[in-house]
Amino acid sequence: MSMPRIMLAGTHSGVGKTTLTTALLAALTRKGYRVQPFKVGPDYIDPGYHKLATGRFSRNLDSWMLGEDGVRELFARSAVTGDFSVIEGVMGLYDGASSTNDFGSSAHVAKILKTPVILVLDVKSMARSAAAVVLGYLKLDPEVPVAGIILNKVGGYSHYQIVKEAIESQCDVPIVGYLLKNKVVEMPERHLGLVPTGENGTLGAALEALVEEISKTIDLNMIIEIARSAKPLEVSFSGVVFPEKKAAAKVKIAYALDEAFNFYYRDGLELLEAFGARLVPFSPLKDKSLPPDIGGVYIGGGFPEMFLEGLAANTAMMDSLREAHQQGMPIYAECGGLMYLTRAIIDFQGNKYPMVGLVPGVCRMQQRLAAMGYVTACSNGNNVLAGQGEQYRGHEFHYSTLEVEDSQFPWALELTKNRGGSVKEEGYAAGNLLASYVHVHFGSNPRLARNFVDKCGGRNNYE
Repeated sequence: MSMPRIMLAGTHSGVGKTTLTTALLAALTRKGYRVQPFKVGPDYIDPGYHKLATGRFSRNLDSWMLGEDGVRELFARSAVTGDFSVIEGVMGLYDGASSTNDFGSSAHVAKILKTPVILVLDVKSMARSAAAVVLGYLKLDPEVPVAGIILNKVGGYSHYQIVKEAIESQCDVPIVGYLLKNKVVEMPERHLGLVPTGENGTLGAALEALVEEISKTIDLNMIIEIARSAKPLEVSFSGVVFPEKKAAAKVKIAYALDEAFNFYYRDGLELLEAFGARLVPFSPLKDKSLPPDIGGVYIGGGFPEMFLEGLAANTAMMDSLREAHQQGMPIYAECGGLMYLTRAIIDFQGNKYPMVGLVPGVCRMQQRLAAMGYVTACSNGNNVLAGQGEQYRGHEFHYSTLEVEDSQFPWALELTKNRGGSVKEEGYAAGNLLASYVHVHFGSNPRLARNFVDKCGGRNNYE
């Protein structure tokens, strides 16, 4: 099947992938194309920038969590709805789950999907050496279809010409454009990366300026032709991740969605819907109670540490959650959701804010990253997602630590880190509540989504 597509990958993190991808998405959209965005790896924030640029939900493609067939399925389901697909890579082109192969990397996804790669190269303070960098990326794995180069942080037009000549004289790959270093719009960042689009009201004007700039210095027609040159893909649209037939809606599940909680994989939410959930958003910051007539609650990750005063002040919502828990309603919380359900969060300055109190512990913000990376989770017992001994894949990325206050704390999971293989206890499971730091892509084990929907609908099984 012919599905025009490209991937923007970088030589390393911080090279400008998100800036350029967002600008390219917006520029193609303004030309009248239906552009479907994707993001390689476990990322929640960059897809928000993609949606800002295109008006379409961005989808995550993670070969470590989804497997090759899962990546093909999730790509095809959304790619067929657009004229072009643009995939933003993760970290450097070859950075993934292993230091000795490309598994889980942008390169791996590019090969799975036979997608031409546009490599973004930061050439600040570089001239002919840029050719050596590009040669290395081309030769490490000749099967990765690098089809073009974008130069970032260029000093001026003469600098661009020098670097372009150096690369094209040594490498059989064209330069499709550049971005001047004094024209780069720096995306606002904080401890977990970029600031989500919902918290930044100035992005619209900045994006318009970026689109105008790249329209002058990047050959959009060449990029379109490269996308159209992608080889046909043999894909299926269901069966690996999604059921072949979507179930009728049978239970309403409330999910937290506001400035403090917005980390969800779009395909994960749609998988819940495919198994019979009707998803209803609510705001722990602004709403006074959970939505009516729901059968369960899902609280994803986010930045509760940035909204502690508002969360602590909304005692009515916390009372509503406590009541739902007391009545046995299934509640599932990830990372920021776990933090919100503890007895308190202590911020970066040492100030303590009372939270819901369903998890007997306190979360304390740290000055450095507490955990990051892929993990395999094994359930210590039956919970609202999985049966005892069932495994699934996810990732951790957080600056807080959980200080438990009970020597008999019911740890929910045994986590094995992908790198190093170290094992630790993680998460809280009691009754119909499961909360942990692990971000789960339901596509890594679709049974988790089905189990949660069934549990919320009153079926107490883990088949």
